[in-house]
Amino acid sequence: MDDITILWADDEIKLLKPQIIYLEKKGYNVITVSNGHDALEEVEEHMGNIDVIFLDENMPGVSGLDTLPQIKEILPNVPVVMITKNEEEGVMEQAIGAQINDYLIKPVNPVQILTSIRKLIDSSRLVREQTATDYQQEFRKIFMEINSGLDYNQWADIYKKIIHWELKLDNSKTVSMSEILSTQKEQANSEFSKFVERNYLDWIESDEDAPVMSHDLLRSMVFPDVNEERPTFFLLLDNLRYDQWKMIEPIVTEYFRIEEEDYFYSILPTTTQYSRNSIFAGLMPSEIEEYFPDCWLNDKDKGGKNMHEEKLLGEQIRRTFRKNIKFGYQKITTVERGKHLVDNIRNYLNNDFTAIVYNFIDMLSHARTEMEILKELASDEKAYRSLTRSWFEHSSIWEALKIIAEHDVQLFIATDHGSIRVHEPTKVVGDRETTTNLRYKVGKNLQYNRKDVLDVRNPVDAKLPTPNVSSTFIFAKNDKFFLYPNNYNHYNKYYKNTFQHGGISLEEVIIPIVKLRSKKV
Repeated sequence: MDDITILWADDEIKLLKPQIIYLEKKGYNVITVSNGHDALEEVEEHMGNIDVIFLDENMPGVSGLDTLPQIKEILPNVPVVMITKNEEEGVMEQAIGAQINDYLIKPVNPVQILTSIRKLIDSSRLVREQTATDYQQEFRKIFMEINSGLDYNQWADIYKKIIHWELKLDNSKTVSMSEILSTQKEQANSEFSKFVERNYLDWIESDEDAPVMSHDLLRSMVFPDVNEERPTFFLLLDNLRYDQWKMIEPIVTEYFRIEEEDYFYSILPTTTQYSRNSIFAGLMPSEIEEYFPDCWLNDKDKGGKNMHEEKLLGEQIRRTFRKNIKFGYQKITTVERGKHLVDNIRNYLNNDFTAIVYNFIDMLSHARTEMEILKELASDEKAYRSLTRSWFEHSSIWEALKIIAEHDVQLFIATDHGSIRVHEPTKVVGDRETTTNLRYKVGKNLQYNRKDVLDVRNPVDAKLPTPNVSSTFIFAKNDKFFLYPNNYNHYNKYYKNTFQHGGISLEEVIIPIVKLRSKKV
């Protein structure tokens, strides 16, 4: 309540002395005026200090309703409570239309006034304090769980808990607790990286006691639900993290109901070239290279690395289904292709299965690295999430989804990998053939800090291609990013705090797969 100032405009202000004394005893500062003109003068004089305005609707001269729009021009974000003797519906509609935040009917008592103030001003503080208290209680539980030898399901649960609190603390603007949570997330990523390092090659060697991974996704979690009763759409939003899904979830659920929200693990490297090809092929990268050599290019090969997803998808469908499945595939990489999708989306209702790949979030993360304006727009995790929501709400893919929502359809929303905001550089030395990626590298005779990476000296063990006989893959852990010694300080400054992918972190590896059904059924 400290430094909370109320402006109260009422032509009967002298009669309100008891209420004003009551507020002052509660610690509020109250400025009183008896007409609209004086109210506007006080607003202009104290515009930086006024927190809430009480405005009498029926003052002589300039009424409260006439004063309100002028106040809003000067202080558009300061809440206004209209006080009136008139309970007519038209007056209330006019006041609400003019952006009042609350209204009270005369005579008003001190408790009503205090309740209104707390609802408008103190509620955010109370939410902040309660949220901080709740997280403090949860902090130790999460800390104990992180260090308790979790399995892959439990790690997914921990990640979801962390994101839940991250979003909750963001919404309540609890800055001090957000900083503590950020530290806890770093600790979780450190332990998760060790967990992946211990188990990854075993998962790849055997499907038993392993999470569903990129190459298993369609076969395990999507294809079993494809049937002739309704069309199935599989939307892959490139580089969509779990927290970004939670930002667009309220938009999607206006038209679709969630039947199941699940997760899977991206293979390594957590990049489009590897993970997305594996999703559509139903194979690991070395298997794609072996069985479909024309569909695979290694990192240093020239050409697009994801140009054959439709063919790989068709082959996986042919292997999986004994009967003929009518399927379609669309990749949206430009505004024109997005418009084409909206114009033709109804045609895909004739398919049993349609896959749509939408490349925006990945392009956003890359563009953010290159463009200063986007670095400001997506300056941190919260801003990055907000930008994702804003894009989706106005995107062509959402326009297309609203069209198919008018029909009985099944929709899966998934991704290929996530991304992490990198903070700590780690030096790597390699020859000219070493790849340039910041979160993973492939090369010969690599020199690196072993504690910062998961290294795979024999790529065959991870079912990865082997560009050269002595090729080694290394994957950055936690929030590390790889830099060469040359121009080290320059590139450290350039890439620090950018969103990258390819390595091992909760954000990159544990990613959402959501099953939905249109509400029009």
